[in-house]
Amino acid sequence: MAPCYNGIVKGSFLLRVYILGAFVALVFLLGVAGYTDAASCGFSRDLTVGSRGEDVRCLQSVLDVAPQSGVFGPLTKAAVAQWQKRNSVSPASGYFGARSRAAFSGGGAVGKTVSVADLEISGWIPYWKKASGTPEALAHLDTFKELNPFGFTVKNDGTLVDLMKLDEEPWPQLIKEAKAKKIRVIPTIMTSNTEGIHKILSSKKLRDAHIKEIVAMVKKYDFDGVDIDYEGKKADTRPYFSVFLRDLYKAIGKKWVMCTIESRIPLDSRFSVIPKEIAYANDYNAINSYCDRVRIMAYDQGSIDIKLNQEKRVTGPYAPIADPDWVRKVVEFTAQTISKKKIVIGVATYGYEYEVAPFGKGYNYDRLYSFNPRYALQIGVEKSIAPTRNQAGELSILYRDGVAAPKGSDVGDPVQMTPGVHDAGEAGVVGAVANGALSATGTSAVASSTGPLRLLWWSDSQAIADKVKLAKELGVRGVAVFKIDGGYDPGLWEVLK
Repeated sequence: MAPCYNGIVKGSFLLRVYILGAFVALVFLLGVAGYTDAASCGFSRDLTVGSRGEDVRCLQSVLDVAPQSGVFGPLTKAAVAQWQKRNSVSPASGYFGARSRAAFSGGGAVGKTVSVADLEISGWIPYWKKASGTPEALAHLDTFKELNPFGFTVKNDGTLVDLMKLDEEPWPQLIKEAKAKKIRVIPTIMTSNTEGIHKILSSKKLRDAHIKEIVAMVKKYDFDGVDIDYEGKKADTRPYFSVFLRDLYKAIGKKWVMCTIESRIPLDSRFSVIPKEIAYANDYNAINSYCDRVRIMAYDQGSIDIKLNQEKRVTGPYAPIADPDWVRKVVEFTAQTISKKKIVIGVATYGYEYEVAPFGKGYNYDRLYSFNPRYALQIGVEKSIAPTRNQAGELSILYRDGVAAPKGSDVGDPVQMTPGVHDAGEAGVVGAVANGALSATGTSAVASSTGPLRLLWWSDSQAIADKVKLAKELGVRGVAVFKIDGGYDPGLWEVLK
């Protein structure tokens, strides 16, 4: 078993970004996508394997099949079958005949043209903040296309643990009112148990039982699907995770399979010298094939991106939640394999407090707490330091003379249950110190008193607005907010309108 470093494994094999070959690039046309206008295709004949022509090329464009060769092959057949399944065109055989032509020409899901400005907004409501998070979600239901109660977790035998206690209020009320407004309710199953999830997924017996339990849970609560957030996997787990997604997708039928995954950036942004033998823990081709939405945890950037750290060409502590330049890099790299029509950018509403010490040309960051913005604002008042808009477009305060967390502050959320806590994302070994000159925060001047440096860095509504703007610019499906708990910058709701 090769050792694992936050989602990437060094083993006795060469780097393989595309591990299992070219999976089908599927688009699930459910009336929520911005696709090529199907009416322009002018279908006048049945299409099947071996068919050639511009109508085939147009069909491939609508279904986002690559390459769009004009030749109806196995990839096109599989994409047609998935479209037929999602749109209740029977049988879902992949043969594009009279029923399929009628469904296309009837407008409906395929023919809908949606502005790039129309984003799907989803949000995670953490179980440990349900008392404050669910009222906030209820008050702003019209903002959402989807809500994600967070979360279930997984035992070593593959059974689920309901940390939310879904049978207890306020969940039933939230679920009922969301469904009345036709908002998808899809719970998140989260685990970062590296060895446990490998044991489950690598055993067909345990894997099948795990899938059966997930499907039963979705059916019991009449959820619209499930969100799979399995973090910290090893490369050895990769093929089993792909099989798991494939079998879950099949078993869950018309329900949605959402996937929440760690961020990924080019290796030359992660390493000053790229290791010769590394491998990813997620097969993006399989994820593109078997996940209806792919939520990228584009936050908890920290000092991951050494190239971006150097490009900023300034000299202070730099530990972003998510610099827009980094988010762009994450999305563009991911979109090389996963369709933008599925990609959802995860945005954070929280921050981190660090103890910072100079180290060589950079800084060492000892992360102390996660917090909600009002904690940082309270520190700013106590220290008479105004937060500064920093190099990443977020807010930060830098000062000496560290203090204990004020009573009643939102500090110490259970980081172990926070998506994206693996700071190195999904590629390689990155310590607390980035190489080269680190970017300045533009933070307030450090007081002259002695003592360790404290850095508070967080995401406010303006920082979130920057990510929403970027999502529109890049043409992705939407944004997913972590977390809806009442502790964020209240300007969030204006941004998400």
